[in-house]
Amino acid sequence: MSANAARLQAITNVEAYVPPAISFVPGEAPGSIFGANVFTKAEMQARLPKSVYKSVVATIEKGAKLDLSVADAVAAAMKDWALEMGATHYAHVFYPMTGLTAEKHDSFLEPVSDGQTLAEFAGKTLIQGEPDASSFPSGGLRSTFEARGYTGWDVTSPAYILENPNGNTLCIPTVFVSMTGEALDYKTPLLRSQQAMGIHAERILKLFGHKNLEKVVSFCGPEQEYFLVDRHFFLARPDLINAGRTLFGAKPPKGQEFDDHYFGAVPERVLGFMMDTERELFKLGIPAKTRHNEVAPGQFEVAPMFERANLASDHQQLLMTVFKTIAKKHGMECLFHEKPFAGVNGSGKHVNFSVGNAELGSLLVPGDTPHENAQFLVFCAAVIRAVHKYAGLLRVSVASATNDHRLGANEAPPAIISIFLGDQLADVFDQIAKGAATSSKGKGSMIIGVDTLPVLPTDPGDRNRTSPFAFTGNRFEFRAPGSGQTVAVPMIILNTIMAESFDHIATLLEHAVAEGEDFDTAVQKLLTDIITEHGAVVFNGDGYSENWQIEAAARGLPNFKTTLDALPALIAPDSVELFEKYGVFNERELHSRYEVRLEQYALTIGVEAKLTLEIGSTVILPAAIRYQTELAQNAASLKAVGVEPDMTLLQQVSESISALTAALAKLKAGLSHDSADAFEEAGNARDALLPAMAEVRAASDALEGVVADDLWPLPTYQEMLYIL
Repeated sequence: MSANAARLQAITNVEAYVPPAISFVPGEAPGSIFGANVFTKAEMQARLPKSVYKSVVATIEKGAKLDLSVADAVAAAMKDWALEMGATHYAHVFYPMTGLTAEKHDSFLEPVSDGQTLAEFAGKTLIQGEPDASSFPSGGLRSTFEARGYTGWDVTSPAYILENPNGNTLCIPTVFVSMTGEALDYKTPLLRSQQAMGIHAERILKLFGHKNLEKVVSFCGPEQEYFLVDRHFFLARPDLINAGRTLFGAKPPKGQEFDDHYFGAVPERVLGFMMDTERELFKLGIPAKTRHNEVAPGQFEVAPMFERANLASDHQQLLMTVFKTIAKKHGMECLFHEKPFAGVNGSGKHVNFSVGNAELGSLLVPGDTPHENAQFLVFCAAVIRAVHKYAGLLRVSVASATNDHRLGANEAPPAIISIFLGDQLADVFDQIAKGAATSSKGKGSMIIGVDTLPVLPTDPGDRNRTSPFAFTGNRFEFRAPGSGQTVAVPMIILNTIMAESFDHIATLLEHAVAEGEDFDTAVQKLLTDIITEHGAVVFNGDGYSENWQIEAAARGLPNFKTTLDALPALIAPDSVELFEKYGVFNERELHSRYEVRLEQYALTIGVEAKLTLEIGSTVILPAAIRYQTELAQNAASLKAVGVEPDMTLLQQVSESISALTAALAKLKAGLSHDSADAFEEAGNARDALLPAMAEVRAASDALEGVVADDLWPLPTYQEMLYIL
């Protein structure tokens, strides 16, 4: 079948598609299935001896050191539960530096001497596994021939059952480390950073008079944006299959300019997919809360409720797996690439961040009169200081070849890291900078003018969708993370820089108290100093405006436009000192991540460049030449009967073919570059391959606008975005 025939057949198949029945049990209460496939605390309490249960819960909730003697009892109970749930295998699930999920499956059944089998799962097996580490990115931590790596049970993240029509698997969240104990994953540093942040936050709370504190943790609520495309179109697009984004595609006649998709009625087929995914998420204990159409056609969003950062990170990885699986069941492909379609909005993964504990709740809740809430102001000031001082690291945390297409594109936050506080908080900190805060802007009421409608309360400040780091009432929303990335990386950075900021504040206040200074006076001086020194990072205006670029430079705020600009901040001396001081990364671990990120950047663009060359040469160019030949033959036929043909279209097609041929040659030359230096190779990807790919695309997209539709080989934007 020709490429063009495949496109036309895809359209036919979409029209004939009948969606599957939604997985729904009549009479099933939604709440009854929540956590049904999770080895919850309730399951543990029912199955474990009381002393073992108390020990495990103390580790989960209070951060107590794990008592290894309980492992056998937990393993036996977990095995019995898993077998009852139909599991035949168990898997240690870990998160290597690919940013994806990895797992190794082993059978519960082991042969015994009489030819029978016995279901075995010992405590030592629960605690530690040994997957081959040689094929995962290590950035120099391990040589290729050094294969040994270990997974270690993360008791704070519950085990769960992954269902499959042919048998279920017990999944055990773990860390992944080398035999030297160095982290080969994202979970280990996330746990380290969370611990460091909590220690220093608790120091501040003790100064405010809190005693017998529960452990302070960070919370994360990641909003996930994604695109859905009919799978027939997906399979007819080699670029989507291999790169996750379209490398070719002219802008459709109708895009998102009508603003008619956002919060619109969810298409029936998509709603079926959403209902199916939510059921699976609920069974896995993932608290999906909100679903809706996003801004771009074909784009949607799901938002879960807040969870501890470690659990939220695990659940986010699992959510993406579930979405991919259920989308296929509904005849669609779920796209998590940050920019799958040029010219329409890309997809982010907004990380809503807060700190707190079960006793105090979020420490970023201002109350009705934030100017009187000194504790809140101290924690808020700590965020301002951290974001200003470590803006470069926050930019690194969201840096990737894929997210570079989105950041700063007047649809997503700019690459300049700034904080939006809103009118109320900005006014309070402005008063603090001038001496002392004595008032707060209060909430108001909205009179709509319709008698049958109630008076609506209004917040004392608006929201700012152009800010990369915005205060939204009881948390900060980090809007720069990309749709396809793990939330573990921004949470590692946030936890670490907050640990340093909390440490700084606690040390100053502890010293002031020890010197006999009035505590309230010390707090006032601290807040004034922080907002005076770090207030430049606060910006409540339009982050998309060109004026902000100029103003941000005048304020001294960094503007790392690309990943390659941002990455060196990761291994700067002050970054190494920061991460080593709080035990999150040692210098080798930090440099390994720098090397891995460089390699992934170059490889991502390299794969896209090869795809562009291949599709441009073997799919686009032949179709254009066929049309050129058809036009030339028609012109020749007219001349043969004495009619002078209009050569305008033939000339236009010929010029675009020439431009495409020249651009392909330029791209091929760029691909011949080879360097052993990772930074140089990444530089070639950015400075040579990306511009050459853009030239190929420009010529191809021009041809798409003139080549006869029945000859065009690839599904178009208007087909992929609007036919669902």
